[in-house]
Amino acid sequence: MINILVLEDDEKLNYVMCAKLNSNSYNAIGCRNAMEALDKIQNVKFNLIISDIMMPQIDGFEFVSLIRRHDKMIPIMFITVKNDFAAKEHGYRIGIDDYLTKPVDLDEMLLHVGALLRRANIVNEKKITIGEFYIDAEEMTAYFNGDEIPLTVREFNILFKLLSYPKRTFTRNQLMDSFWGSDSDTASRTLDVHIARLREKLIKCDEFEIQTIRGIGYKAVPK
Repeated sequence: MINILVLEDDEKLNYVMCAKLNSNSYNAIGCRNAMEALDKIQNVKFNLIISDIMMPQIDGFEFVSLIRRHDKMIPIMFITVKNDFAAKEHGYRIGIDDYLTKPVDLDEMLLHVGALLRRANIVNEKKITIGEFYIDAEEMTAYFNGDEIPLTVREFNILFKLLSYPKRTFTRNQLMDSFWGSDSDTASRTLDVHIARLREKLIKCDEFEIQTIRGIGYKAVPK
């Protein structure tokens, strides 16, 4: 059973969203505030989190920040009335994976939920295939058209992380924290070098591209 946490303070919308998810073979558990949600997380293993932003006491931004301190991999989607770029940018910076605006189309919500869960399963399987490109985390190898692409351990880890969540933007801080720790000044410059080297090594691979999101970070986008 796939457990989905729905954090929404509007009682009617919370019920409707949970009902839609439950009728499509998910197990949705609704919470009306962040404290209740944090308590649920202590007792239930969730596969995905859907959260509003504008809530009393602890808003969605603070809630996601709290989650990401302990779990950097669980997919998180915002569904909110806030439709400005600043809110979206902030959300992606702190670690969300997807962003929908209200009024939300429930069928579209289901499509996004399915996509997020598929991406999460890719990470668990440790293997990714995109056309003629193949990468295997167990063997620490990558191939294109049957030819191995020589990658350093850090280049491999960065590439696998980006490809595990196609179209998700990782902030520079997220990537630096994952692979360099707290030495952010050195890591910031080194990250750019590693991305440049990856692009050079993947220049013949036209199955995807590593895009720079100006002022935020990087993402991998299948073509």
